[in-house]
Amino acid sequence: MLPVSYAMQSHCVSCGPFESSKLFSGKCSKYGKGVRYDFHKLSLKQEIVHRRLIESGRMISYKNHLLKALSTPDVSIVHTSRRVATYRFWTETGGQLKVLVEKKNGKYGLYVEFISLHLCEREEELIMSLGLFRSDATDFMPLDFKQSSSNSRQHTIETPFVKDLAGRLAVELDLDASLAPFYVSIHLKSQLGSNFKTSIIRSHRKTNFVVPVGFGSGRPFPLGISFLDDGSINFAFFSRNAKSVVLCLYNDTTVGKPAIEIDLDPYVNRSGDIWHASLDGSVPYVSYGYRCRSDTGFKGNNVLLDPYAKVIEDVKLGLTRQCLGKICREPAFDWSGEVRPSIPMEKLIVYRLNVALFTEDKSSEIAGNIARSFPGVSEKLHHFKDLGVNAILLEPIFPFDEQKGPYFPWHFFSPGSLYGPSSDQKTVVKSIKEMVKKLHANGIEVLLEVVFTHTGDVAGLRDIDNSSYYLVEGEQQDQESKNALNCNYPIVQQMILESLQHWVIEFHIDGFCFTNASSLTRGFHGEFLSRPPLIEAIAFDPLLSKAKIIADSWDPNNLETKEIIFPHWKRWAEMNSRFCDDVRNFLRGEAPISNLATRLCGSGDLFLAGRGPAFSFNFITRNVGFTLVDLVSFEVASQLSWNCGEEGPTNKTVVLETRLKQIRNFLFILFISLGVPVLNMGDECGQSSGGGSPAYADRKPLNWNALRSGFGVQITQFISFLSLLKRRRSDLLQRRTFLREDDIEWHGPEQTPPTWDDPLCKFLAVTLKADAQSNDFPGGDLFVAFNRADNLEIVALPPSADDLNWVCLVDTALPFPGFFSLDGVPLEGEALTYEMKSHSCVLFEARKLVSS
Repeated sequence: MLPVSYAMQSHCVSCGPFESSKLFSGKCSKYGKGVRYDFHKLSLKQEIVHRRLIESGRMISYKNHLLKALSTPDVSIVHTSRRVATYRFWTETGGQLKVLVEKKNGKYGLYVEFISLHLCEREEELIMSLGLFRSDATDFMPLDFKQSSSNSRQHTIETPFVKDLAGRLAVELDLDASLAPFYVSIHLKSQLGSNFKTSIIRSHRKTNFVVPVGFGSGRPFPLGISFLDDGSINFAFFSRNAKSVVLCLYNDTTVGKPAIEIDLDPYVNRSGDIWHASLDGSVPYVSYGYRCRSDTGFKGNNVLLDPYAKVIEDVKLGLTRQCLGKICREPAFDWSGEVRPSIPMEKLIVYRLNVALFTEDKSSEIAGNIARSFPGVSEKLHHFKDLGVNAILLEPIFPFDEQKGPYFPWHFFSPGSLYGPSSDQKTVVKSIKEMVKKLHANGIEVLLEVVFTHTGDVAGLRDIDNSSYYLVEGEQQDQESKNALNCNYPIVQQMILESLQHWVIEFHIDGFCFTNASSLTRGFHGEFLSRPPLIEAIAFDPLLSKAKIIADSWDPNNLETKEIIFPHWKRWAEMNSRFCDDVRNFLRGEAPISNLATRLCGSGDLFLAGRGPAFSFNFITRNVGFTLVDLVSFEVASQLSWNCGEEGPTNKTVVLETRLKQIRNFLFILFISLGVPVLNMGDECGQSSGGGSPAYADRKPLNWNALRSGFGVQITQFISFLSLLKRRRSDLLQRRTFLREDDIEWHGPEQTPPTWDDPLCKFLAVTLKADAQSNDFPGGDLFVAFNRADNLEIVALPPSADDLNWVCLVDTALPFPGFFSLDGVPLEGEALTYEMKSHSCVLFEARKLVSS
């Protein structure tokens, strides 16, 4: 073998020049007219090497050789072993070109064989012209002679084919592995005899033959990166409309430019709409991204984040923000000893919180390095226990558009770096897993609010494939919906499903609340779908079978709730906005008592068809709109609020007492109703936005000092009492099925039937009848009454069983601490009447008489 040494300098800015090394060596000979040169007998002196190359090969400059290498022909790829790949090309002359790539001894061996009976019968010399490139087929990597001057830079080399003992025409080259990955671009030249008549042989598409070296064709699934058994890394990326895709690899993200960019060959590295490649796992690259070229040939300047990246890196260079996927396995985590609570849905008591605002205030007394973070939430475990909640609902934690807020995400497979103890993504991932494990150990589930219907402006999906990821037609082009995801398009549906599966499997999340869920029912043209593919797929996905799935039709774009008949397949629960509206209207005197009755019994108008009251997630306040204190302090029609007699802050005792009663009433109705109660962060301590603003941006961090105020103490204790009551009387208050008609009896103030049709009626009472045959629950019937009038009412209670007596557990009009009691106050006298004050609620329980 004749060794030929070359030095190569990459065109990539961040690569720098390589030291002189063996790029490739060739085995070549003359054939035809019985003339043969035995290269094994030639001198190895460099000047002879140089002269021989001048005589038998021609170095061709880049300027004279612009090749359209990416337009390769159809290629047959056969992997003959883990380390060998075979590529077969048809030529325009009817022959075949066979190329084998094998890695051995730190080098890539390239074996090129030409198969053509027509050529072998003639006295022709066949020459291979070869160039190397990465990101642009018209921009070959420079090749320098080791002994030539520094100004002698060439971009291609020609070498003749050798006829071996079996009569096959072939060339063997050894390529330096340190230069990989790159493409080899080849075309053939045929010379007839001594007259030097030359013809060019290319593929049957009249393009060059292009072979990847140092990376393979890869696999189309799974999307994102995956680590294969042979030690290689697979990259898979969806783009239907990109003319070409460039894989950008970084070995140092601080320089801002990729170390290497590799054009993915559409005939080798594309299956359908998936672009894919595999790379040796030993490569030194740490991060990756993609560029997409359009049909016009425009090559985007931005390196785009892989939507399926599991570990991301936020790179900020001046005013430019860039996110890349990390080339690494997801951080391992020790889940040993963890037991998921698996709480039945009807048993849930939920506390909604914002991870940052929960511990941002200094009053939280959380160390600065974990304030605003997942570890900060873990440190406040005692607060959840004090309230008696067994599930927390986290506002969106995906990376989001910081100009718009967390309801405008731009990535769906990773937690936002804002919520970790540091910005390092691996640390963020570890911290949320530690939080989940700790909460699970204390019987508390973790639910996530998720937004899959739109993205923030910084999302790269538009540059990847706008018409596939987004709704783009007609009225969907307006400003409000320009970032509306095409959720029921197959690739978007797949992305959402895999995101949910990832959070369940990798992070052990217990359920999801889907913000703007009504938009999940839309088709490509914005039309309503009676059977939306995504909603159905989520309902029947086996990996999500144990996760709670909750639809919330509040739209962050329009700041309104869109009420629709949600297709549920007896699987989807819903955030019950009608519960919120009807309870608010009842307590401000603007709705018939029948609306309240419907909500108390589990909203049968919404959940009777195949579901039950456990599918109703009830709330009074949410993270957008008035807080509980503002709800009774300001009168705004859109918020269905009542100021109790005076607008804003006041010192009037009568107004303050009414407001306090209303707050108690709201909480009481929330817990006494069938369904899952959802508390909102800050309501337990009287949090206000200040000035009565319902805007999300005006919310304040939780003031932990307020929990120690008189208001905070009594409301926290009252919530704890209601949580305990709901669990203790789960036979009546935590039912998965609706109450039977015989189990419930409605009353007016004097045990007369309620006047359902009277819009002026402001009183309602109900008896919930316990199962007399069951000994599983302590206590008998429950009697509940609601008086929203400005005057008191004398309430007549129904007779109790002979051995039971009515005991008052709650009267929201009484002063603290007497307005609720675990032991209760027995009803005195035989008249079975009770005086209810204005704007109050009462609860009685039938209990056995205790003999003196």
